[in-house]
Amino acid sequence: MTVESFSPSEINISMTDSAADHARKQLQATNSLGIGLGVKNAGCSGFKYDINLVKEISAEDIVIDVAEGVKIVVQSENIPYVNGTEIDFAVEGVNTTLVFNNPNAKDACGCGESFNV
Repeated sequence: MTVESFSPSEINISMTDSAADHARKQLQATNSLGIGLGVKNAGCSGFKYDINLVKEISAEDIVIDVAEGVKIVVQSENIPYVNGTEIDFAVEGVNTTLVFNNPNAKDACGCGESFNV
């Protein structure tokens, strides 16, 4: 992938209402500032989402307000992989999961754990 630059107005990451409600509860319960969103090399397709609760935000981080009380924090090198992603929260029986609707993902593995751009 080539090096790309983005202005803040070109960065679009969103959450559905159910994902924002879930995130808000997690942030409040842990006294965190935001949800970290990134990717790491893993899985059979190449990349896996790296999600964490952020306690500190650095000056280099890109912060996107996706809902009241919910911020997504992305390191700039991850923007080409996650820009345009909508995060949803799904409940299937007793299982819950975050679902990433990422327009940059060209392929995903059969189990849905990793993707390729």
